[in-house]
Amino acid sequence: MKVQVTQQNLSTALASVGRVAGSRTSLPILANVLIQTEGNQLQLAATNLEIAITELIGAKVEKPGSVTVPARLVSDFVSSLPSGKIDLELEDNKLHISSGSYQSTINGTPSEDFPSIPELVEEKPIKIDPADFKKAAQQTVIAASSDDARPVFTGVYFYTKDQTLFAVATDTYRLAERKLATGITQEIDIIVPSRTVSELQRLAGDSNQLEITIGESQLMARTDTTELVSKLIDGKFTSYQHLISAQSDVSVTVEAAELLNITKVAALFARESAGSITLEVDSKKQTVKIASVASQIGENQSEIKAEVSGEGSVTLNSRFLIDALNVIEDKQVSFSFNGSTAPCVLRPLGESKDNYTHIIMPLRS
Repeated sequence: MKVQVTQQNLSTALASVGRVAGSRTSLPILANVLIQTEGNQLQLAATNLEIAITELIGAKVEKPGSVTVPARLVSDFVSSLPSGKIDLELEDNKLHISSGSYQSTINGTPSEDFPSIPELVEEKPIKIDPADFKKAAQQTVIAASSDDARPVFTGVYFYTKDQTLFAVATDTYRLAERKLATGITQEIDIIVPSRTVSELQRLAGDSNQLEITIGESQLMARTDTTELVSKLIDGKFTSYQHLISAQSDVSVTVEAAELLNITKVAALFARESAGSITLEVDSKKQTVKIASVASQIGENQSEIKAEVSGEGSVTLNSRFLIDALNVIEDKQVSFSFNGSTAPCVLRPLGESKDNYTHIIMPLRS
Protein backbone atom coordinates (compact mmCIF):
# COMPACT_ATOMS: atom_id res chain seq x y z
CA MET A 1 0.00 0.00 0.00
CA LYS A 2 1.21 3.47 -0.92
CA VAL A 3 -1.16 6.39 -0.32
CA GLN A 4 -1.06 10.14 0.10
CA VAL A 5 -3.74 12.01 2.09
CA THR A 6 -4.15 15.34 3.85
CA GLN A 7 -3.42 15.57 7.56
CA GLN A 8 -6.77 17.17 8.34
CA ASN A 9 -8.85 14.51 6.59
CA LEU A 10 -6.90 11.62 8.06
CA SER A 11 -6.90 13.06 11.58
CA THR A 12 -10.66 13.71 11.48
CA ALA A 13 -11.43 10.21 10.19
CA LEU A 14 -9.19 8.55 12.77
CA ALA A 15 -10.84 10.50 15.58
CA SER A 16 -14.27 9.45 14.32
CA VAL A 17 -13.67 5.70 14.03
CA GLY A 18 -11.36 5.62 17.03
CA ARG A 19 -14.26 6.42 19.35
CA VAL A 20 -15.50 2.83 19.13
CA ALA A 21 -12.11 1.09 19.21
CA GLY A 22 -11.76 -0.50 22.63
CA SER A 23 -8.58 -0.53 24.69
CA ARG A 24 -10.10 -2.73 27.40
CA THR A 25 -11.01 -5.86 25.51
CA SER A 26 -10.14 -9.53 25.49
CA LEU A 27 -9.57 -9.24 21.72
CA PRO A 28 -6.51 -7.04 21.10
CA ILE A 29 -7.48 -6.58 17.43
CA LEU A 30 -10.51 -4.52 18.56
CA ALA A 31 -8.13 -1.80 19.75
CA ASN A 32 -6.96 -1.41 16.17
CA VAL A 33 -8.23 0.60 13.24
CA LEU A 34 -8.47 -0.99 9.81
CA ILE A 35 -6.85 1.09 7.07
CA GLN A 36 -7.38 -0.01 3.47
CA THR A 37 -7.67 1.43 0.00
CA GLU A 38 -11.08 1.55 -1.70
CA GLY A 39 -10.69 2.64 -5.31
CA ASN A 40 -9.28 6.17 -5.19
CA GLN A 41 -10.22 6.58 -1.54
CA LEU A 42 -8.87 5.47 1.82
CA GLN A 43 -11.24 3.57 4.10
CA LEU A 44 -10.85 3.51 7.88
CA ALA A 45 -12.94 1.27 10.14
CA ALA A 46 -13.17 0.29 13.80
CA THR A 47 -15.53 -1.86 15.82
CA ASN A 48 -16.21 -3.07 19.35
CA LEU A 49 -18.53 -5.83 18.03
CA GLU A 50 -21.54 -3.75 19.14
CA ILE A 51 -20.93 -0.72 16.90
CA ALA A 52 -18.84 -0.44 13.74
CA ILE A 53 -17.92 2.86 12.09
CA THR A 54 -16.43 3.24 8.61
CA GLU A 55 -15.04 6.49 7.16
CA LEU A 56 -14.03 7.23 3.57
CA ILE A 57 -11.61 10.03 2.71
CA GLY A 58 -10.13 11.20 -0.58
CA ALA A 59 -6.63 9.94 -1.30
CA LYS A 60 -3.97 9.60 -3.98
CA VAL A 61 -3.60 5.84 -4.23
CA GLU A 62 -0.41 4.63 -5.90
CA LYS A 63 -0.58 1.07 -4.60
CA PRO A 64 -3.57 -0.66 -2.94
CA GLY A 65 -3.33 -2.53 0.35
CA SER A 66 -4.67 -2.92 3.87
CA VAL A 67 -3.49 -3.25 7.46
CA THR A 68 -4.69 -2.74 11.03
CA VAL A 69 -2.77 -0.59 13.51
CA PRO A 70 -3.35 0.57 17.11
CA ALA A 71 -6.12 3.17 16.88
CA ARG A 72 -5.04 5.44 19.71
CA LEU A 73 -1.37 5.55 18.74
CA VAL A 74 -1.94 6.36 15.07
CA SER A 75 -4.66 8.89 15.88
CA ASP A 76 -2.54 10.72 18.46
CA PHE A 77 0.46 10.75 16.13
CA VAL A 78 -1.42 12.02 13.07
CA SER A 79 -3.22 14.72 15.08
CA SER A 80 0.20 15.99 16.22
CA LEU A 81 1.47 16.44 12.68
CA PRO A 82 1.40 19.83 10.93
CA SER A 83 -1.22 20.41 8.26
CA GLY A 84 -0.25 19.28 4.79
CA LYS A 85 0.27 16.02 2.93
CA ILE A 86 0.90 12.70 4.67
CA ASP A 87 2.43 9.68 2.94
CA LEU A 88 1.45 6.20 4.06
CA GLU A 89 3.45 3.20 2.90
CA LEU A 90 2.99 -0.41 3.99
CA GLU A 91 5.80 -2.96 4.03
CA ASP A 92 5.54 -6.34 5.78
CA ASN A 93 2.64 -5.15 8.01
CA LYS A 94 4.68 -2.12 9.07
CA LEU A 95 2.98 1.21 8.31
CA HIS A 96 5.44 4.00 7.52
CA ILE A 97 3.99 7.46 8.05
CA SER A 98 5.87 10.53 6.86
CA SER A 99 5.04 14.23 6.68
CA GLY A 100 7.85 16.69 6.08
CA SER A 101 10.48 16.08 8.74
CA TYR A 102 8.18 13.77 10.73
CA GLN A 103 8.55 10.04 10.22
CA SER A 104 7.32 7.01 12.13
CA THR A 105 6.81 3.30 11.70
CA ILE A 106 3.89 1.57 13.40
CA ASN A 107 3.77 -2.21 13.64
CA GLY A 108 0.47 -3.53 12.34
CA THR A 109 -1.37 -6.82 12.01
CA PRO A 110 -2.88 -8.36 8.86
CA SER A 111 -6.30 -7.02 7.89
CA GLU A 112 -7.54 -10.60 7.55
CA ASP A 113 -7.55 -10.82 11.38
CA PHE A 114 -9.94 -7.87 11.67
CA PRO A 115 -13.64 -8.68 12.27
CA SER A 116 -15.79 -8.28 9.17
CA ILE A 117 -17.99 -5.19 9.11
CA PRO A 118 -21.64 -6.25 8.64
CA GLU A 119 -23.65 -4.87 5.75
CA LEU A 120 -27.39 -4.31 5.37
CA VAL A 121 -29.11 -4.04 2.02
CA GLU A 122 -32.33 -2.06 1.70
CA GLU A 123 -33.82 -0.55 -1.44
CA LYS A 124 -35.53 2.32 0.36
CA PRO A 125 -33.68 3.52 3.46
CA ILE A 126 -35.39 6.03 5.73
CA LYS A 127 -34.23 9.59 5.12
CA ILE A 128 -34.16 11.88 8.16
CA ASP A 129 -33.05 15.49 8.38
CA PRO A 130 -29.67 15.39 10.20
CA ALA A 131 -30.43 18.53 12.23
CA ASP A 132 -33.75 17.08 13.41
CA PHE A 133 -32.11 13.80 14.38
CA LYS A 134 -29.32 15.58 16.24
CA LYS A 135 -31.83 17.55 18.30
CA ALA A 136 -34.04 14.51 18.97
CA ALA A 137 -31.04 12.47 20.09
CA GLN A 138 -29.84 15.25 22.38
CA GLN A 139 -33.27 15.61 23.97
CA THR A 140 -33.93 11.90 24.56
CA VAL A 141 -30.65 10.13 25.26
CA ILE A 142 -30.26 12.05 28.54
CA ALA A 143 -33.17 10.03 29.97
CA ALA A 144 -31.78 6.60 29.04
CA SER A 145 -30.69 4.31 31.85
CA SER A 146 -27.11 3.17 32.48
CA ASP A 147 -28.24 0.05 34.37
CA ASP A 148 -27.47 -2.99 32.21
CA ALA A 149 -29.73 -5.12 34.41
CA ARG A 150 -32.66 -3.69 32.40
CA PRO A 151 -31.35 -3.53 28.83
CA VAL A 152 -34.52 -2.13 27.21
CA PHE A 153 -34.10 1.08 29.20
CA THR A 154 -30.45 1.56 28.17
CA GLY A 155 -31.45 2.62 24.67
CA VAL A 156 -33.72 4.98 22.77
CA TYR A 157 -37.01 3.56 21.50
CA PHE A 158 -37.93 4.55 17.95
CA TYR A 159 -41.42 3.78 16.72
CA THR A 160 -43.97 5.01 14.21
CA LYS A 161 -47.60 5.92 14.81
CA ASP A 162 -49.83 7.46 12.14
CA GLN A 163 -46.74 7.85 9.90
CA THR A 164 -44.98 9.89 12.59
CA LEU A 165 -41.62 8.77 13.95
CA PHE A 166 -41.10 9.13 17.71
CA ALA A 167 -37.96 8.78 19.83
CA VAL A 168 -38.40 7.90 23.52
CA ALA A 169 -36.06 7.09 26.40
CA THR A 170 -36.56 6.46 30.10
CA ASP A 171 -34.71 5.25 33.17
CA THR A 172 -38.09 4.86 35.00
CA TYR A 173 -37.41 8.06 37.00
CA ARG A 174 -37.82 10.34 34.00
CA LEU A 175 -38.93 10.01 30.40
CA ALA A 176 -38.27 12.04 27.25
CA GLU A 177 -40.35 11.84 24.08
CA ARG A 178 -39.60 13.65 20.82
CA LYS A 179 -41.55 13.70 17.55
CA LEU A 180 -38.83 13.22 14.97
CA ALA A 181 -40.34 13.06 11.48
CA THR A 182 -43.64 12.75 9.65
CA GLY A 183 -44.63 10.98 6.45
CA ILE A 184 -42.79 7.78 7.45
CA THR A 185 -44.64 4.93 5.74
CA GLN A 186 -42.39 2.16 7.05
CA GLU A 187 -43.39 0.53 10.33
CA ILE A 188 -40.62 1.05 12.89
CA ASP A 189 -40.39 -0.53 16.34
CA ILE A 190 -36.78 -0.75 17.53
CA ILE A 191 -34.62 0.03 20.56
CA VAL A 192 -31.24 1.53 19.67
CA PRO A 193 -28.41 1.50 22.27
CA SER A 194 -27.90 4.96 23.75
CA ARG A 195 -24.21 4.93 22.78
CA THR A 196 -25.21 4.34 19.17
CA VAL A 197 -27.67 7.24 19.33
CA SER A 198 -24.95 9.48 20.77
CA GLU A 199 -22.58 8.49 17.96
CA LEU A 200 -25.29 9.20 15.38
CA GLN A 201 -25.96 12.55 17.05
CA ARG A 202 -22.31 13.47 16.57
CA LEU A 203 -22.20 12.24 12.97
CA ALA A 204 -25.46 13.98 12.07
CA GLY A 205 -24.11 17.28 13.32
CA ASP A 206 -21.40 17.26 10.63
CA SER A 207 -23.52 15.94 7.75
CA ASN A 208 -25.99 17.13 5.15
CA GLN A 209 -27.81 13.82 4.87
CA LEU A 210 -28.75 10.87 7.05
CA GLU A 211 -30.15 7.57 5.81
CA ILE A 212 -31.11 4.72 8.13
CA THR A 213 -31.66 1.09 7.20
CA ILE A 214 -33.20 -1.32 9.70
CA GLY A 215 -32.57 -5.06 9.70
CA GLU A 216 -33.83 -7.81 11.99
CA SER A 217 -31.24 -7.22 14.68
CA GLN A 218 -29.09 -4.40 13.31
CA LEU A 219 -29.30 -0.81 12.19
CA MET A 220 -27.18 0.88 9.55
CA ALA A 221 -26.86 4.63 9.16
CA ARG A 222 -25.13 6.53 6.37
CA THR A 223 -24.08 10.16 6.32
CA ASP A 224 -22.01 12.01 3.71
CA THR A 225 -18.80 10.04 4.26
CA THR A 226 -19.56 7.74 7.19
CA GLU A 227 -21.32 4.43 7.68
CA LEU A 228 -22.32 3.13 11.10
CA VAL A 229 -23.66 -0.35 11.88
CA SER A 230 -25.01 -1.20 15.32
CA LYS A 231 -26.76 -4.03 17.07
CA LEU A 232 -30.29 -3.37 18.29
CA ILE A 233 -31.55 -4.11 21.81
CA ASP A 234 -33.89 -7.07 21.97
CA GLY A 235 -36.98 -6.54 24.11
CA LYS A 236 -40.30 -4.77 24.48
CA PHE A 237 -40.35 -1.12 25.52
CA THR A 238 -42.70 -0.09 28.29
CA SER A 239 -46.07 1.55 27.63
CA TYR A 240 -45.76 5.16 28.74
CA GLN A 241 -48.56 7.23 27.21
CA HIS A 242 -50.67 7.05 30.39
CA LEU A 243 -48.04 9.13 32.19
CA ILE A 244 -48.87 12.17 30.07
CA SER A 245 -52.03 13.72 31.48
CA ALA A 246 -54.34 15.65 29.15
CA GLN A 247 -55.41 17.93 32.02
CA SER A 248 -53.57 19.06 35.13
CA ASP A 249 -54.54 20.64 38.44
CA VAL A 250 -51.45 22.85 38.37
CA SER A 251 -50.08 24.45 35.19
CA VAL A 252 -47.22 26.94 34.95
CA THR A 253 -45.72 28.98 32.11
CA VAL A 254 -42.30 30.40 32.89
CA GLU A 255 -39.11 31.70 31.27
CA ALA A 256 -36.91 28.64 30.76
CA ALA A 257 -33.65 30.48 31.51
CA GLU A 258 -34.98 31.85 34.80
CA LEU A 259 -36.27 28.46 35.91
CA LEU A 260 -32.96 26.85 34.98
CA ASN A 261 -31.00 29.44 36.93
CA ILE A 262 -32.91 29.12 40.20
CA THR A 263 -32.84 25.32 39.86
CA LYS A 264 -29.04 25.39 39.57
CA VAL A 265 -28.84 27.60 42.65
CA ALA A 266 -31.15 25.31 44.62
CA ALA A 267 -29.10 22.29 43.54
CA LEU A 268 -26.08 23.70 45.38
CA PHE A 269 -27.95 23.23 48.65
CA ALA A 270 -29.46 19.88 47.67
CA ARG A 271 -26.33 17.75 47.52
CA GLU A 272 -26.91 16.18 50.94
CA SER A 273 -30.46 15.19 49.99
CA ALA A 274 -29.65 13.45 46.70
CA GLY A 275 -30.54 16.55 44.71
CA SER A 276 -34.02 16.94 46.22
CA ILE A 277 -35.68 20.32 45.60
CA THR A 278 -39.28 21.46 46.15
CA LEU A 279 -41.19 23.58 43.64
CA GLU A 280 -44.05 25.54 45.18
CA VAL A 281 -46.60 27.19 42.88
CA ASP A 282 -48.63 30.17 44.14
CA SER A 283 -51.58 31.23 41.97
CA LYS A 284 -52.30 34.38 44.02
CA LYS A 285 -48.78 35.76 43.74
CA GLN A 286 -48.29 34.21 40.27
CA THR A 287 -44.91 32.85 41.30
CA VAL A 288 -42.84 29.68 41.39
CA LYS A 289 -40.58 29.18 44.40
CA ILE A 290 -37.84 26.55 44.61
CA ALA A 291 -36.51 25.56 48.01
CA SER A 292 -33.70 23.23 49.11
CA VAL A 293 -32.10 22.45 52.45
CA ALA A 294 -28.65 21.21 53.45
CA SER A 295 -28.60 20.58 57.18
CA GLN A 296 -24.84 21.08 57.49
CA ILE A 297 -24.63 24.12 55.21
CA GLY A 298 -27.88 26.05 55.19
CA GLU A 299 -30.95 26.50 53.05
CA ASN A 300 -32.02 28.28 49.90
CA GLN A 301 -35.23 29.77 48.52
CA SER A 302 -35.58 31.44 45.14
CA GLU A 303 -38.71 32.85 43.53
CA ILE A 304 -39.59 33.92 39.99
CA LYS A 305 -42.68 35.33 38.30
CA ALA A 306 -44.79 32.98 36.18
CA GLU A 307 -48.21 32.49 34.64
CA VAL A 308 -49.89 30.12 37.07
CA SER A 309 -53.11 28.15 37.06
CA GLY A 310 -53.82 26.24 40.28
CA GLU A 311 -51.42 25.85 43.16
CA GLY A 312 -49.49 23.14 44.94
CA SER A 313 -45.99 21.76 45.37
CA VAL A 314 -43.90 18.90 44.01
CA THR A 315 -40.47 17.57 44.99
CA LEU A 316 -38.09 16.67 42.16
CA ASN A 317 -34.51 15.62 41.53
CA SER A 318 -32.71 18.86 40.65
CA ARG A 319 -30.35 17.16 38.21
CA PHE A 320 -33.25 15.73 36.23
CA LEU A 321 -34.89 19.16 35.97
CA ILE A 322 -31.59 20.79 34.95
CA ASP A 323 -30.99 18.12 32.29
CA ALA A 324 -34.45 18.68 30.82
CA LEU A 325 -34.15 22.49 30.76
CA ASN A 326 -30.68 22.32 29.22
CA VAL A 327 -32.00 20.62 26.07
CA ILE A 328 -34.98 22.94 25.60
CA GLU A 329 -34.00 25.86 23.38
CA ASP A 330 -37.35 27.69 23.49
CA LYS A 331 -37.56 30.82 25.65
CA GLN A 332 -40.60 29.65 27.56
CA VAL A 333 -41.49 26.29 29.05
CA SER A 334 -44.58 24.89 30.72
CA PHE A 335 -44.70 22.38 33.52
CA SER A 336 -47.76 20.81 35.04
CA PHE A 337 -48.66 18.21 37.63
CA ASN A 338 -51.61 16.70 39.48
CA GLY A 339 -50.64 16.67 43.14
CA SER A 340 -47.32 15.92 44.80
CA THR A 341 -47.19 12.23 43.78
CA ALA A 342 -48.10 12.49 40.08
CA PRO A 343 -45.57 12.92 37.25
CA CYS A 344 -44.41 16.44 36.42
CA VAL A 345 -44.70 17.15 32.69
CA LEU A 346 -42.44 19.72 30.96
CA ARG A 347 -42.93 21.06 27.45
CA PRO A 348 -41.36 23.87 25.40
CA LEU A 349 -43.70 26.65 24.26
CA GLY A 350 -41.93 27.99 21.19
CA GLU A 351 -41.10 26.39 17.84
CA SER A 352 -40.76 22.98 19.51
CA LYS A 353 -44.25 23.12 21.00
CA ASP A 354 -46.07 19.78 20.67
CA ASN A 355 -42.83 18.09 19.53
CA TYR A 356 -41.14 17.44 22.88
CA THR A 357 -42.36 16.15 26.21
CA HIS A 358 -40.25 15.49 29.29
CA ILE A 359 -41.63 13.70 32.34
CA ILE A 360 -40.00 13.68 35.78
CA MET A 361 -41.31 11.43 38.51
CA PRO A 362 -41.62 13.20 41.88
CA LEU A 363 -39.65 12.32 44.96
CA ARG A 364 -41.28 11.53 48.26
CA SER A 365 -40.86 14.61 50.41
